[in-house]
Amino acid sequence: MSVLTSPRGKVEVVHCRRTESQDIYCIKNLIRKFTQKLFGNLNIIYLLEKANLAITLHNDQEEIMAQATFLDYPNWNIATQDDWVSVFRELDSDIPCTPLNTLFMHLFVAVDEYSVGCCKEIIRTVFKAVLDLHFVFLIVPSCMSLGSTLITVFSQVGYVPSLTNDEDFAVHVCHRHHHYPQLHIRKARVEDHDDLMPIFLHHDTILKETYGEYFLAELIEAQDEENHAVVCEVEGVAVGFMSVCSQVNLELLHKCFDLGPFHGLCVPHQDDILEPPQEFSIHERFHSMKCATLVLRWTQIVSTISYNKPCCSRYSRAHRLGPLASISTGCVPRTALAGLEIYQDSEKLSQVSSMVYMGYYISHRSSLSLSLPEDASSFRPIYKGASAAFCIQLFFIDEKYEARQFLLSVYRSLDFMNFVFHLFRDKDFCIVSVPHLTPEFVLIQSFVKVVPFNNCTLEQDLYVFHRAGLLKTIKIRLATLSDTPGVEKLVSTLMPCKSILEDLKQYNEARRDPDGTPLQVFVAEVAEQVVGIAVIRNEMDIEYIRSHYNIEDFIYFNHHQREEHGHLYHFVLNPIFRHYTKFFLKEILRLGYKSCLYYPVYPQVKEGKVQSPKAHSLTSALHYLVPVRPRRQIVYPLEKLGINAPSKEVSKDALSYALNHTNRKLSLEPKITVNAKIVVVGASNVGISFLETLVFCSHLKFSNLTLISTYGLPGKKLLGNEQRKFLANDHCYNDRDHELMSLCSWVNVVAARMTAIDRAAKQVVVSREKVVLYDHLILCTGRQYQGKVDISLHPTNREVSNSCLRRYTGPIPCNHFTLNDEEDCLRALAWIKNNSITTEGNVIIYGNSIDTYTTVETLLNLGVRGSCIHLVQHPPTSIITCINDCAVEGAIEEALQAAGVNVYRDALLAQWNNGLYSDPIHTASFTTPAKPFQLPCSMFFSFLEKNVDYETFKAFNDACLVYDGRLVIDSNFHTNDIAIRAAGPLTKFSNRYYSNEWTHSNFNSKEIGFQLAAAMLKLFDPTLEPVTEPPADLDRLIPMYKGAKIKGGILPGSYHYLHVSKPAIPTPLEVQRAQSDFGSEIVTGNVKNGNYFRIHINKYRMVETITCLSKVPFPASNYIRLFGQHEQALNNLCARYEDGLVPDLYSYFTEPWCMALFHDRFIDLRKALHQILSSKEDENLPSMEELARQIEDEEINLPEKPRNYLKRVFQETIYRPLVEKSILDYLHYNHYHLPMYAWPGII
Repeated sequence: MSVLTSPRGKVEVVHCRRTESQDIYCIKNLIRKFTQKLFGNLNIIYLLEKANLAITLHNDQEEIMAQATFLDYPNWNIATQDDWVSVFRELDSDIPCTPLNTLFMHLFVAVDEYSVGCCKEIIRTVFKAVLDLHFVFLIVPSCMSLGSTLITVFSQVGYVPSLTNDEDFAVHVCHRHHHYPQLHIRKARVEDHDDLMPIFLHHDTILKETYGEYFLAELIEAQDEENHAVVCEVEGVAVGFMSVCSQVNLELLHKCFDLGPFHGLCVPHQDDILEPPQEFSIHERFHSMKCATLVLRWTQIVSTISYNKPCCSRYSRAHRLGPLASISTGCVPRTALAGLEIYQDSEKLSQVSSMVYMGYYISHRSSLSLSLPEDASSFRPIYKGASAAFCIQLFFIDEKYEARQFLLSVYRSLDFMNFVFHLFRDKDFCIVSVPHLTPEFVLIQSFVKVVPFNNCTLEQDLYVFHRAGLLKTIKIRLATLSDTPGVEKLVSTLMPCKSILEDLKQYNEARRDPDGTPLQVFVAEVAEQVVGIAVIRNEMDIEYIRSHYNIEDFIYFNHHQREEHGHLYHFVLNPIFRHYTKFFLKEILRLGYKSCLYYPVYPQVKEGKVQSPKAHSLTSALHYLVPVRPRRQIVYPLEKLGINAPSKEVSKDALSYALNHTNRKLSLEPKITVNAKIVVVGASNVGISFLETLVFCSHLKFSNLTLISTYGLPGKKLLGNEQRKFLANDHCYNDRDHELMSLCSWVNVVAARMTAIDRAAKQVVVSREKVVLYDHLILCTGRQYQGKVDISLHPTNREVSNSCLRRYTGPIPCNHFTLNDEEDCLRALAWIKNNSITTEGNVIIYGNSIDTYTTVETLLNLGVRGSCIHLVQHPPTSIITCINDCAVEGAIEEALQAAGVNVYRDALLAQWNNGLYSDPIHTASFTTPAKPFQLPCSMFFSFLEKNVDYETFKAFNDACLVYDGRLVIDSNFHTNDIAIRAAGPLTKFSNRYYSNEWTHSNFNSKEIGFQLAAAMLKLFDPTLEPVTEPPADLDRLIPMYKGAKIKGGILPGSYHYLHVSKPAIPTPLEVQRAQSDFGSEIVTGNVKNGNYFRIHINKYRMVETITCLSKVPFPASNYIRLFGQHEQALNNLCARYEDGLVPDLYSYFTEPWCMALFHDRFIDLRKALHQILSSKEDENLPSMEELARQIEDEEINLPEKPRNYLKRVFQETIYRPLVEKSILDYLHYNHYHLPMYAWPGII
């Protein structure tokens, strides 16, 4: 926020933000003829789409005051975008401009009265926003003056000719130091104490209380060869402080962190033990690392000059902090900025004492069997050399010089780094440890975060900075043949080494692949050494990407040429230059004439092979890309559409992959790092939806997401899509959805069971011995079929009923199966195949849920004879059946009878094997109200009522979490512990809400997970409104959700079943039909013919329930989209049905007109049309929505029917053409998905 004063004395408060698409109209209105003469005739949308940085100033009324656009190459065609440096070096050799430190202004507009103030504010903001920016150039025709505004910040440096004509252009430059001079850094003096103490106490009082009032003065006074104190000053006043120490507890660090990539922060020594013994597997080493967000591989140490400096130590009071007691106070700003001038000791700086080269990868396989290993079996390197690191013990700086602004960063604290490295000439690494809940402040944004080991229990994160990271001579260029040796050294020990070198060879030989695809290879070079390599190709499948992924969340697709889309195959960068990753990507776009880059992450199949048509390497740039949400696809009736079907590029069934993306607009946009440890227990649909929502927040980077689940992430395709599924489907996620998300790229997975929760220590105990730390614990374990009731005694009928409440604690028989997930189903399938169940033996299925029917159908499909299948249904606990539709239930009964399946009702399990022994089960005895019976058993499936798993319940109970049949939560998902949230069928609302009949089981699990994430994001996302607690008297209502409840599967008789309904308290269908406000039903076909389709239209004429039962597969994902639609949007379905024009709903919904209903962006069209009708588009008329309200309230008298009146007003006013235009725009923009629709101009 800044205050501007006009020449007439008017005051305006302005705010700075990134330019948004809705600003375009106002920007155009600010363009004057003078602006066009300075910058040319510009397409504003196109310019903003290709800009690296665009800044908008607005006032408190959200009125646009000014806007400026910056790119990384000149305008006016005075040089090509990939080769402008030489032109400007020849112009003025005293200006050391490089692609790293230079931007070009391509547009500036402002409100005339405040133009000068706006211009200065934007320039200051740009220097704040870009770490290494030192020069902003402005190119204008030589015949033009800059005017009274731009002349205040730009000065002319010369003239350059145009590449296309004889015209000359004037070059003007703006320097950083005119707006943000570098801070003066010097050794601290005791007299600085009075200046520093108020700043320090503003952030922290603990050290003063612990060590006394003059703690800071004693720390300064205790300086020696191993301890230094440094200050930065402005106008003679100290405004920042840093204390550094060369005494580092390397023994502790080696135990807790994987420092192998940095050679243990030690000087290389001939006795170092770096490799594990031969019997050690490399996989064991990877398993010893914490959760695979980063997999760092040691490759080579290049030794150069080292400085030998005598060291002496002297005890001082300051040492009580310890080597890991660095405090990061006052440096939390996410925004301010400043320039970083290199310390003028370039000769020593460029000769780095030990430069570490290694591949730096972010694994997209973070779920790699991450079970916490035994420490004794984990190899740890042993380093004999001297310490090569010093640590930052204390650091703070005045917020005035680390000013916080939205999504911008001040880098003033980096001014310290050049100076402190000069103090420790024999050290190559600077380390700092900070509490992991500390926001990633500006100092450590250039550091590399070190991966902790699994057994690390330190509540701090460790960051490392290498001396070579101070070098600003990094250069990105196209590779040459002479780079081959350097690249070989860089990638020699990386897994994709062969593929990278083959691509480099192919590029040097032909510049394209054998199939003709253009190929480009870029290298990063520092001090004439190759420190990075990237391989890209033209993206040849961009139509598929556009139609299957929401890339238009980030770009306007039509403003990008086909050849501007690039496909990233390899990206390797030395981690000491990690902070140049975004610069590397930006240079790839500039030098390669690209505007977008795409990087796919393919799933890994069971054999461990990657389903990729070409080799991709895991890239260290992944966290600098944004994950792109997949799009829901229409299931097209291709034969019926014929030539009107989408192209093969859109409708083809390609390999699934998760897509990551960056573009020019994102090249200078920072992500906000969230280091809070968020632990999710349970891979239920709620948990997966929660993680998905966090991962796809493109402006946030969650670095500590962990999932604890017995079998890890779902979606492993264990059973294959072509096979029958034992369990019913809720249509939240399928295997393809998991492939398209690739959560394992972002989430650490612990494959283990939660056995306890230590709330005091904030630890989750897994497998009874290992711990996982958390800051926020999310419990989403759901409820499971238990099936382990105590039947150890032969009871009477009454005792059998009571035995259902007793939990069985003995060993589970080997042929007893309780199916709760795909892993359980896989074990059952293996048992069937290995024990000849299909040819002999009896299978008992015990329960009365829909899963019993889908399991029966699966067994029949596998070849088990119907006469060998016994479906035993225990007495129902509710009058509502699992199907709740008599017609469907009748069809199932007939199918079971036809297949010869034996059905027993109202039977309770009494005992196994006549009570003699229990493993394996040979017989099972049941009681009924009439008489008991006994069945032979080769395999027993138990589908008793779902409940919370016993071990999970015990963990809750021992942790004193309130449990009342289910885990008790409030309306914001909180348990009685503020750090623990819970959601899903596991939970119930507190009794204070008086809504015990409503639980999360009544709602869509995917929506519950999304809402849980939305509640959590308010804690981390600065773009959202801060969390405010509602008044106590208002916190009495439970939240209601609108997503459909869905279930489906393949039932006996090979019936494909789907049921979609609104969230509701379960009620028998007959009772619903008897209600006066039930609405109407549309039913076609019948269950006997296998073409039953039922739609329930409520009293508001909205689709409320859908039931399908068909002998042939149908597009369930299409039909789910019908839920919540008005029947008139379904082509006046009710009227057509009453007129006998809809004999078959299956056929009706394959007609071309309805494809738009199934489109993923149809909801956006509905919102746009609602916006038109609710807005006042005509000054002389109220909006259509207001007009309808006036009629409803009888505020106007009508000579005709209200419906006819509204229709006539709509037809005769501006609303009809606006609606038609919106619809046509929608069809035109989405024509690749909807080519079956015609619009004016194509016929």
